[in-house]
Amino acid sequence: MFPRQAIGPLVQVSRRLAMALLVLLATVLIVYLDHGGYHDNSDDSVSFLDSLYYATVTLSTTGYGDIVPYSVSARLCNVFLVTPLRVLFLIILVGTTLEVLTERTREQWRLKRWRSTLRDHIVIVGYGTKGRSAAQTLLGRGIPVGKIVIVDPSPKVIQAATAEGFVGVVGDATRNDVLLRAEAERAKEIVIAAQRDDTAVLVTLTARQLNKRANIVASVREEENAPLLRQSGANAVITSSSAAGRLLGLSMLSPSVGQVMDDLITYGSGLDLIERPVTKAEVGKAPRDVSDLVVSIKRGHRLLGFDDPEAATLQFADRLIAIHRAGPDLPSGG
Repeated sequence: MFPRQAIGPLVQVSRRLAMALLVLLATVLIVYLDHGGYHDNSDDSVSFLDSLYYATVTLSTTGYGDIVPYSVSARLCNVFLVTPLRVLFLIILVGTTLEVLTERTREQWRLKRWRSTLRDHIVIVGYGTKGRSAAQTLLGRGIPVGKIVIVDPSPKVIQAATAEGFVGVVGDATRNDVLLRAEAERAKEIVIAAQRDDTAVLVTLTARQLNKRANIVASVREEENAPLLRQSGANAVITSSSAAGRLLGLSMLSPSVGQVMDDLITYGSGLDLIERPVTKAEVGKAPRDVSDLVVSIKRGHRLLGFDDPEAATLQFADRLIAIHRAGPDLPSGG
């Protein structure tokens, strides 16, 4: 499903039905107001019910011929009023079919174009509290909304996601075909925020089978399931219950520390914990001389502490994990 401001199908059908009824009512009034100019083969008189019957068979182009206009005024009304109303009635009926066909064609064209251009995107499996927070954090870090694909088994959840501008896929992410519809095999990052740990394991296995190079980050409720997720192919595993428990403990023992930690993990408010490349001006400097508060240095596949002797001098290929004051002055590549 693509993001769009769609009108509900019930509203569309109601509008077209109302238009068709108005056309029918107008035709009935035209015929009944001049009912003396019509001839009924059964009783030679045209009642309101006969007018309704005549308008119905005329607009539907059935035309049984049992009621016919014979006066000049009745025939002129049929030529200049009833015939245009009949055409309008048919346009309403045929237009509904054409709109459905056009919409399907447009949707297929958009899907084909989207598949051909989508590369190195981010797939978020599960759009509950965790998935929604992950999406908002990515948007805050400058990831375009068109680069994020939401997968969830609930049509209502996907409808809400598309209303926010995301591309959504309805289905069970443990199935290959669902992840293939999300182009997971070409994704750069896959975030798994399933409600159940066993579902997270199955999704991780399926995603890793489809995409060997993607960085997979998964969330689990129970810490004992974290090793299983890593074995299934997750690059990083976040234990939501343990993380929340530690934050609760910190807040209880030291409310200030808990407040700072909450600030760090809430993007865009006060302090942010970021990962960014070393700038040219920072190459050769010590971590303490950088404007941001450096916590760790990522050098190749190793993570060095800020006080590690090997990290005494920053190198061009290093990446910094640092505490940064929230604002627009984040170095490029963060």
